[in-house]
Amino acid sequence: MSVATVMVYVDPAQQAEEQVRVARSIAAKFEASVIGVSAFAIEPDFVAEGVIIQETTTEDVKRLKTELAEKERWFREVVGLPAARVEWRWDVEYPLGFLASEARAADLVVLKSTYRKVDPYHLVDPAEAVLRMGRPTVLVPEHAHELRADRVVIGWKDTREARLAVHDALPFLKRASQVSIVEICTSDEQDSARRRVRDVARHLQRHGVKSETDVRVHMAESDAHQLVRLAKDNGADLIVTGAYGHSRLGEWVFGGMTRGLLDEAPFCLMMSH
Repeated sequence: MSVATVMVYVDPAQQAEEQVRVARSIAAKFEASVIGVSAFAIEPDFVAEGVIIQETTTEDVKRLKTELAEKERWFREVVGLPAARVEWRWDVEYPLGFLASEARAADLVVLKSTYRKVDPYHLVDPAEAVLRMGRPTVLVPEHAHELRADRVVIGWKDTREARLAVHDALPFLKRASQVSIVEICTSDEQDSARRRVRDVARHLQRHGVKSETDVRVHMAESDAHQLVRLAKDNGADLIVTGAYGHSRLGEWVFGGMTRGLLDEAPFCLMMSH
């Protein structure tokens, strides 16, 4: 995989610059283009005590379209790359559906990792996005303004998602000064786990990536907390893992490890599903 196009979602009312700056830093690293994506959906009318209440008026729609036009100027200014390498796409559409379809144009998608309220009309739930887009995704916490990816921790699990994540992360791993492959397992699986992470290390070595391996046993703390702690000890600023989830009653739901990393990691996550 190479990184030629980075896509980043921008909330229509967004003022914080974190994930846009991270997208810019990735684009600068790989001399890639950046596509900014934003959308809003019109909230439907609803009936209360026999009275139809209009949630979004024509004036509201005009105002939101104006805000998105202004957001494009803000986005291009924050990205700060030559105009030929920057694109802006928006629509009056559900943000998640719009982003999932537009992701066909990108090698990598950048999103905020925090999702403080349920608002499918203006915001993108990172859990659903990662599981639906079919693209590797960098999830950005608050106060992160770049992704150096100099020291990287791979959270290994012998699954298709983890294999895909390692493959997708190769452009970053090749440039990193330190790569650690970590598997957390039960005490009776340690020998098998060591064999697995050694295989991953040999695979990466054939791609020119030097790495070290580490096998840890499950502790009283959650696996996510343990992996974040190990990454902090290594001075890492990126964790690479598979994203695990399933559909429940038509809604995509993250697994415990994935959700735990989103909630706890103070640095960027790169996930593939």
